[in-house]
Amino acid sequence: MSAITRTGHRYRDTASGKTLDVWFPQGDERIARHCLAETLGLIAGDFVTVTLSSPDAAPASAEDVYLRLHLLSELAFRPNTLNLEGAFGLLNNVAWTSAGPVLPARVQALRAQLQDQAHVLQIPCIDKFPRMTDYVIPEGVRIADADRVRLGAHLSPGTTVMHEGFCNFNAGTLGASMVEGRISAGVVVGDGSDIGGSASIMGTLSGGGREVIRIGERCLLGANAGIGISLGDNCIVEAGCYVTAGSRVTFPDGKVVKALELSGASNLLYRRNSQTGALEVVPRNAAWSGLNAALHKN
Repeated sequence: MSAITRTGHRYRDTASGKTLDVWFPQGDERIARHCLAETLGLIAGDFVTVTLSSPDAAPASAEDVYLRLHLLSELAFRPNTLNLEGAFGLLNNVAWTSAGPVLPARVQALRAQLQDQAHVLQIPCIDKFPRMTDYVIPEGVRIADADRVRLGAHLSPGTTVMHEGFCNFNAGTLGASMVEGRISAGVVVGDGSDIGGSASIMGTLSGGGREVIRIGERCLLGANAGIGISLGDNCIVEAGCYVTAGSRVTFPDGKVVKALELSGASNLLYRRNSQTGALEVVPRNAAWSGLNAALHKN
């Protein structure tokens, strides 16, 4: 891979010099942003040029992390193909306000300086990662609630993220998919798959370890279901059924295995026996009926 060099507009805290964010416009245009926090002198904007020499090298600065997050959301790289090791330590916790990004400790000063301004301050988020749509607008994608998609999410054309759907950074879809549940960090979802309402997929953060979970093509993860293993193609996990790596799964012939042994296998249906409560797996010979085509013409 040849080196990637982009110029972005950066905001920094004027008191400490800490980087708050960097926006890299697609097309590498030099476009400056302006906000009230900048006008009031709490933050300062400038242009910065960042080079990604290798996707395998760990990021060296907050500016470097922001470039990588943009490249993921622009679909230039798939999740788990850019090294993001140490990203949390390089990013500052930011209060993302309606007057612009500021350090959380500076919010009170911002409020004080807004006294003479006709502005009702809103703070929708305090986090290291901002919402994606303030930086990158993906083509052919519907997002019902932008607060639930972080910068660094990878959403392919045809994807619909419903109001309760969530997609973390370094995760996303590889084709047209329905997202009504949670796609955690590191997780990728194949073309034609549906993540049902309140369904969850174990990621690589908060106890998920380094196991990267993938959902294949034409899969259905039912409402309130969850997985801690990968699914191959044409799989279904019944609504309300959670399959962890250590779950004991029973085959129709009575054989019992750990679910981890089935990770990545295709054409399987996972379900709970309604009488015994046992977790069962049943081979499938046909795909489910699939996504509603009209909903995914984005």
